[in-house]
Amino acid sequence: MKILLIGNPNAGKSTLFNLLTGAHEKVGNWHGVTVGAAERRLSGEREVILCDLPGIYSLNSMSMEEKYTRDYLQEHPSDPIVFVSECAGLERSLPLFLSLLKTGRRAMLVLTKYKLFRRGGGKLDLASLRKNLGVPVVIADRKNKKLLKSELYALLNAPVSRSDGKTDWLQSVYTPVKEGLSRADRLLCNGFFCVPLFFGLLLAAFFITFAKGLLGDLMKEGIETLFSDVLGGYAQTISSPVVRSFVIDGLLGSIGGVLSFLPQITLLFFFLIMMDESGFLSRLAMLTDGFFSRIGLNGRAMFSLLMGFGCSAAAILTTRGLDHPKIQRRVILCLPYIPCSAKLPVFLALSASFFDNPFLAVVALYALGIGFSVLAALLTRGKNPPFVMELAPLQIPRPVFVLKSLLFQIKQFIIKIATVVTAFFLFSWLLSSFDFSFRFCGVEESILATLCGGLKFLFAPIGMGDWRIAYAAISGLAAKENVAGALLMFYGTFPYSFPSAFAFAVFMLCCSPCVSAIAASAREVGWKRALCYAAFQTVSALLLSYCVYFMLIGGAVYLIIAFVPLVALLILGKKKIEKVRRKRRNSAQKLHR
Repeated sequence: MKILLIGNPNAGKSTLFNLLTGAHEKVGNWHGVTVGAAERRLSGEREVILCDLPGIYSLNSMSMEEKYTRDYLQEHPSDPIVFVSECAGLERSLPLFLSLLKTGRRAMLVLTKYKLFRRGGGKLDLASLRKNLGVPVVIADRKNKKLLKSELYALLNAPVSRSDGKTDWLQSVYTPVKEGLSRADRLLCNGFFCVPLFFGLLLAAFFITFAKGLLGDLMKEGIETLFSDVLGGYAQTISSPVVRSFVIDGLLGSIGGVLSFLPQITLLFFFLIMMDESGFLSRLAMLTDGFFSRIGLNGRAMFSLLMGFGCSAAAILTTRGLDHPKIQRRVILCLPYIPCSAKLPVFLALSASFFDNPFLAVVALYALGIGFSVLAALLTRGKNPPFVMELAPLQIPRPVFVLKSLLFQIKQFIIKIATVVTAFFLFSWLLSSFDFSFRFCGVEESILATLCGGLKFLFAPIGMGDWRIAYAAISGLAAKENVAGALLMFYGTFPYSFPSAFAFAVFMLCCSPCVSAIAASAREVGWKRALCYAAFQTVSALLLSYCVYFMLIGGAVYLIIAFVPLVALLILGKKKIEKVRRKRRNSAQKLHR
């Protein structure tokens, strides 16, 4: 038996879901957090499944995630519902609840943020509310967990609830909080203050994370010292050359090098979580809607694009919360140009070979990625539907929530390193250390050199006719962290010139994302379009890297010669992508970030 959690966005559904099931689903102050049906058995109960659905304002849905919820309700007409509403928004959410009761369902109402509502001067007569609605009404609180679960069990056998849809009695039982913008709200809703503040915070985050001698750099150096000096020193005493090479080159040199970037990735995630949890991002989305509308997107797209700094695959899934499939496709096309956390080790590995302080180099690459993302949106822009979004309340970020979110991101990164990336490094070391007779040999005589020798032409135009560079680039299809690890395993310090390194960084910035992101794109826009996007991004990234290299070494003449095929590809690629059509199904698929 399923029980469905329904309610407006940001009402606290996922928090309630986690409380009752012991799950750790993502919660947040912005759209696209819940993008599909998250299902989990109720704690201590084998037969009851709680289902968390995306937020919805009306059964006449606007955004794609709202349509998902509406379709899910239609496909499960007999399942009971738990309608979740924050107390301060009861007057706004009650019409939706009553329209659901009209369909004849077993239902109950759960109210969240009750203490905040009372502190704001709101009043609520729970007994009268139960009487007028004819359904159980429960306050959501950790202290009420047993009561909530007992009411859920009772709901399974409760009679069907119906309503006449009238709300004229509400004023007698409910006194709303007096609404008004606080001083902080008025300040953050001012574009001349909020937008510069955002860029200032972002620049400060990058400075603390990457500047020489500051927190991110010091922690990175500490991990590097642990792997190279301490563990590497012990590994040098291993007598067997095969085992010694396996430990030093296959494990410590590659995996240790990638893990050394964990502190800087953690700091970036920390700043993003703090801005999200405080409610700052929703105000920024409102203020930047004018800019985004000019490039064919809207303010909601800002959430997905910002999340792209963390993980492209997860950001693509959040695009389901956008208003229209055309805007969703544009955002998915733009997202690979936003540097995700997996590309950061590549940028740092390259910049460390040329700069003592990689801060400015990394900032420049991130700015370049944002510029390419804006350009992609401009080239595909079209008409936008109206922009509607609820502002999340301003609040001091909850330390426990921030810590849990941060630990989750750290865990995901370490799991990825311990599984996919480690398997790739071991596979690469094995093939690069033995020939076809399984004799331990140098890398140029290895199986990998033989198999990948034909790939060296790919990056020969940018001064790197080496199969190892091509192999490192291709390995990024599985996980972008592989690229940094492969470079560290094969070279240690990048051996080519600065123009070659910068051109390669531009390729990594603009090429197709990893397999996980391509699969996420396929779920949203279909396999044909997802593969067209990936192919277009990879080929255009390669041509763009040629342009950058020729510009750095030869000036305008070489740049023009290289720029012509890139422009032709952009024109043909746009026409090809626009021809791709996907038949959308009405059935709701189970998908949750």
